[in-house]
Amino acid sequence: MALLIVLSVLGLATLAVAADHLVLGCGRLAERLGLEPVVVGVVVIGFGTSAPELVVAGTAGLQGQADLAVGSLVGSNIINLTLILGVGGLVAPLAVRSSVLRREAPLSLAAVTVFAVALLYGLDTPAGIGLVLALAGALALLLRFARAAPRDAVAGETTDYLSTAVRPRLAVEVFRTIAALAATLAGAHVLVTGASELALRGGVPPEVVGFTLVAAGTSLPELVTAIQAQRRGDGDLLVGNLLGSNLVNSLAGGAVIAFTAGTPALAPAVIAAMVGVSGVTWALLARGRRLSRGESLLLLILYVALLPLIA
Repeated sequence: MALLIVLSVLGLATLAVAADHLVLGCGRLAERLGLEPVVVGVVVIGFGTSAPELVVAGTAGLQGQADLAVGSLVGSNIINLTLILGVGGLVAPLAVRSSVLRREAPLSLAAVTVFAVALLYGLDTPAGIGLVLALAGALALLLRFARAAPRDAVAGETTDYLSTAVRPRLAVEVFRTIAALAATLAGAHVLVTGASELALRGGVPPEVVGFTLVAAGTSLPELVTAIQAQRRGDGDLLVGNLLGSNLVNSLAGGAVIAFTAGTPALAPAVIAAMVGVSGVTWALLARGRRLSRGESLLLLILYVALLPLIA
């Protein structure tokens, strides 16, 4: 049992470090290839921070752990907009000045809702195809929004986040990205193997392990990005990254599970909570285009209150 705990922690740590470097490598490569900073901020970083969720979902699905895979995605979506956003808002009151709330927020909520409907009616192959098509449509809209507002606040904050004292060398960033992706795959495999065996030996349902331990671990890259962004005062990048991550988790992650594992059993109340959290968070942010420390604490309390639903 002790060895399994060590393996799970090792997998979590590897995921956190590797995914952080994967985000930096992908972002800097995208900039070197000429992508606009606002596109990098909204799309590339969102995909980068979601890499652990996608890899874990695929790994668990291929191992027949559909409950763990879905639990980790649903848990990550909830953690992103409660625990991580709440921590970011406690570091400093969070202000959102860009078009994120007007454009990315409704797309993210729609993606989470589509994922929830697919979970309720069955994650079969047709549902997976539908999720892929929805992802393609969402990305097309995000790119259109980004290019229509090249001077959006996210652009400057992305450049600030990816900046270094010296110009990044292409070869170094290619190596960073490939090595980080390999480490992410390895960390995900170790984590899923350890978590699955822990659930089996401890008599804990796999979806509970996925919703708590695995979801928290795969959300570590978002937490790292959130803290770094808040320290720089980059609230738009923080919110855009979390919303983008939930969009990718729901559509890409849902499709991965549909093609590898099929429909798991997950309580409808948990699925409804995922959609509800997305709506509540959007309402809090849209009310004054900011998140106070009191509202951030409320999000943290909401996460704790939702934990009994999965037990």
